[in-house]
Amino acid sequence: MLSLSAPPVFIPVSWADNVDRRSYAVSAGSLGVALTRFATQSGVSLSVSPALVNGRSSAGLSGSYSVEEGFAQLLQGSGLRLQSTGADAYTVVPVTEDASTLEIAPTTISSGHVADDGVPYAGGQVARRNSQGLLGSRDFMDTPFSMTTYTSQTVKNLQARTLNDLVASDPSVRATNPAGGRFEQFTIRGLSLFNSDVSYNGLYGVLPTYSIDMEMADRVDILKGPSQLINGISPRGSVGGGINVVPKRAGDKPLTEFTGSYASDSQVGGAVDIARRFGEGDQFGMRFNAVKQSGDTTWDHQSVNREMAVLGLDFRGERLRLSTDLGHTQRDTDAPQERVLIGADAKVPDAKDVHRNYAQAWTKARTEDTFGTVNGEYDLSDSLMAYAAFGARESNHDFLRHNVPVSNDAGDFSVLPRDFTRDESVRTAMAGLRNWFTTGPVSHELNLSASYFYMDFTNGGARYAASPSNLYNPVAIPTPGTPTRPDAEVYTQNRFTGVALADTLGFFDDRVLLTLGARWQRVEVDDWRNGAKGLTGYDEEKLSPSGGVVFKLSEQLSLYASYMEGLSQGKIAPSTSRNSDDIFAPFISRQIEVGAKYDLGTFGLTASAFRIQQPAYETNAVTRVFGPNGKRENKGIELSVFGEPLEGVRLLGGVMFIDSELTGTVGGIADGNRAPATPEYNVSLGAEWDVPALQGLTLTTRGIHSSSQFLDQANSKKIDGWERFDLGARYAFKVSDKDVTVRASVENVLDDRYWVSAGASDDSEPGLSLSTPRTYLVSATVGF
Repeated sequence: MLSLSAPPVFIPVSWADNVDRRSYAVSAGSLGVALTRFATQSGVSLSVSPALVNGRSSAGLSGSYSVEEGFAQLLQGSGLRLQSTGADAYTVVPVTEDASTLEIAPTTISSGHVADDGVPYAGGQVARRNSQGLLGSRDFMDTPFSMTTYTSQTVKNLQARTLNDLVASDPSVRATNPAGGRFEQFTIRGLSLFNSDVSYNGLYGVLPTYSIDMEMADRVDILKGPSQLINGISPRGSVGGGINVVPKRAGDKPLTEFTGSYASDSQVGGAVDIARRFGEGDQFGMRFNAVKQSGDTTWDHQSVNREMAVLGLDFRGERLRLSTDLGHTQRDTDAPQERVLIGADAKVPDAKDVHRNYAQAWTKARTEDTFGTVNGEYDLSDSLMAYAAFGARESNHDFLRHNVPVSNDAGDFSVLPRDFTRDESVRTAMAGLRNWFTTGPVSHELNLSASYFYMDFTNGGARYAASPSNLYNPVAIPTPGTPTRPDAEVYTQNRFTGVALADTLGFFDDRVLLTLGARWQRVEVDDWRNGAKGLTGYDEEKLSPSGGVVFKLSEQLSLYASYMEGLSQGKIAPSTSRNSDDIFAPFISRQIEVGAKYDLGTFGLTASAFRIQQPAYETNAVTRVFGPNGKRENKGIELSVFGEPLEGVRLLGGVMFIDSELTGTVGGIADGNRAPATPEYNVSLGAEWDVPALQGLTLTTRGIHSSSQFLDQANSKKIDGWERFDLGARYAFKVSDKDVTVRASVENVLDDRYWVSAGASDDSEPGLSLSTPRTYLVSATVGF
């Protein structure tokens, strides 16, 4: 077996007979198309500079080949050769030796590990390929929608502890909950995304409900727009987009890393990352990640203790590929921040005057999640693959909390303590077939998939006597004693089933890719209160069509258009409403999107225009009853940049403009108004510079901006726009042949106080989220 860490060696193309071979059929035509099709069929990642293959052709191939032999056949006479960049990852470079030989070169990735996120794009911050559920893994230039894939390198360099820390780099995504709160929640394209709607290797409901640790992530895919065709209905019905976390896998080279970390005020932690392959041909792999971090945050009497351990195992055979992931997380937060609710007679408070934590010192959030998945793929033939996955999670959550309902301009509010428990149980599964074939000059990738999701949860708790406090001058209140009344015990069952069929047709040597598909979905929800069957359950189903087309004008430029729609679970009334926990009927969302993608090889640009329609919900300011009120239409434009436009200079970010309009509201009162909690534009832009005078030193900066947002459908109150600036540096060097990387950054350098969000734009929990004060982050990673 060849070691990728060895010096380059040259292997004759007609190498050993014991190399695994499969039958392939790739038609003659464009070299870039032929290479991409072969990489897809063989299940490897390929990164190709468009400038190298533009204008070149390939004679194609038909027969039994190993991966390397197949690429060599396709590249014959092109003046190019294959070069390995890691585990199942390759690139193409000009021939510098005899064209009849294949060079297996060492990987240049730091620490010798190449993750299973495919070949990183230039600069290493995003990946070319991403997971698209039903449609499999595809290059971003071949997809008819907007999608960004952040690599584990980006997670490390941002020192991202949770998903909240990572998504700030994306202008289409914003956090809607305080960073020091009980749970994380986001918006994509102005529409809510709950943590429970974040998938794990394509499976919903498996990851922890309230916060997701980033040390477990090898890649994070962010898809913009409804994704029901790709992944099916999500547990909470998010439609603005989807997030998928891909677990880590062992690469071909052993990995042992330890990272020590510090975050202000006094959070100290350590993390380990260990990977090994073993067995004949390194068929078996093991990857273990664990972290423990605890201490005080920058907020008064707030502390966070988090623990995570995830074990990933995999097997890669000639036709069979298996993997399993087992994880456990625990998070204990004292004095978690809550959203600030603004009463009808109160103005929007000035965030600059809020200097202390308004949550009581005795409030707490205790969450514990145990989860696991099993994934498998089997090549039934050279053109037909079967796949299946199963996931499960058991969770226990315990909160002692209070809302912050400001009732007047002085900032007064009543502390109404609530003891809240939630126990969850999830079972989910999917299975499918993927078939590659041709009919005349047209290629096909046919996908058939069935999915099942089950979750039950029980909510319970009690209420305690109210006490006065103030947003600007919080009053310390004794720990609550005897409850004044118990809450009803609410038991809910969710069952989602679906079947999807899609075909991607390739015309003109795959220069035109047309995807047509539909997903049948059934949503069943039942609930019980104190053992009595509720009245808000339902059982509904719908067939949702979707489609998209990609037109490759050249190897560098792709144009696309798509239509996506899907059925989503109905909203659930919040605890702040009079009809708390009521469940509403499912609703349909629709999106039309057009866009362009430009790949310069080292620098990429994407642009998209979209329109999403769905029902609007609100809690009536007078009756405090939550329910539907009209429709909302989000129309927007996104521009994004990524890559390394100049050697040693990397950019990542973009801008999103959005026009969110309400129609059909009760009495037409809010028609034409802007939907709540939706800024007109967001900007996120990060830059890195490798200092030429000192090898290994990189300076970083990031700027984030969101414009003003309204709090209500009447547009009577709003928060101002805000900016946040981050600065950082990292230095990579060696100590006794050990790789060491030291990272330091300051988030919110100017220590500005502002309202980050006016709440979730289309769901149950309105309210203001306060920015996090200036925070210092320091970490050191040592590779053994």
